[in-house]
Formats: sequence, C-alpha cells, structure tokens
Amino acid sequence: MPVRAFTVKEANALIPHLEGVLREMARARDNILEQRGKLGILNTLWGDEVRREENPDHAEWRERHRTIEEQVRRIELLIQEGIVAHGVRFPQGGLEHGLLDFPSTWHGRWIFLCWRLGEPQVAYWHELDAGYQGREPITPEQGREMGRRGAAPPSGSGPFEV
Repeated sequence: MPVRAFTVKEANALIPHLEGVLREMARARDNILEQRGKLGILNTLWGDEVRREENPDHAEWRERHRTIEEQVRRIELLIQEGIVAHGVRFPQGGLEHGLLDFPSTWHGRWIFLCWRLGEPQVAYWHELDAGYQGREPITPEQGREMGRRGAAPPSGSGPFEV
C-alpha cells in the first residue's frame, strides 16, 4: 500500500473511527488478561495435570486458551482493517498506550502526526525516528502546511510498517 501523507484535518476526521477501534482492542486485551489470570489459577492448582483430558478442569483450561486465541486474532484484525487499512501506523506501544501515527510531510520531509487516545484531536508531531518522547506541539502554521507539500515517497516500508 502506498504511503499517504495526511493533513492535520484529514487525521482529525479519522479520530472518531480510531477511538472506537482502540476501545474495542482494549476490551479484547482486557479479556485476554482476565483469561490469563484464570489460567494462572488453574495452573497453580493443577500444574501440568490440567493439560490431561481426564482432569476435571481441563475443559475450562482449554476453553480459556481458545478464548485468548480468538481475542488475539480479533486484535490483529482490528489493527489491519481498522487502522493500517486507513493508512495509519500502529506503533510499538499502540495498544498499551492508545498511540497512533499518521504519516505526513512537512518542509519536504516525512514526519508523523501523533495522536493518543483521550486527546480531542491531533495536536502533536514527531520525526520518524523520535517516537512519542519526541512529540512537539503542532503550531497553527505547521498545521496548515503539514501533508500539503510533496515529499518523495519513502523507500521501502521502514518506519511506516506496523
């Protein structure tokens, strides 16, 4: 998929959709954590014996593993179809911290517009290699220019990969 350069306005228009996707992902993550906790109890009670079909808690153990696998697949699908398919980057820490990056351009180079769940709009940006810690506020002038002036598409996927 070719990399798209978002304007601040275009990124902000996607926020309501992305908020829903991230909240659904958080619910799936919470379900995984709950299932893992319950598996921990079963493993503490039974050890490796819980894996034996004769064990009275084996069916529950197996069902909790199945639920975890389903929720992991759900998160992967949400990332691909709900985020990446829209041209948005899902950075490391995206699930834990609700972070998303929108590829953009500014002064002829590629940057990321940076948004975090709970923020009302995209108000920060950072260099490709800076990450969340390198976020800087978007000035009104930058906001008008970002994503509007062309920059050569990045070679390969590099930092634009999920």
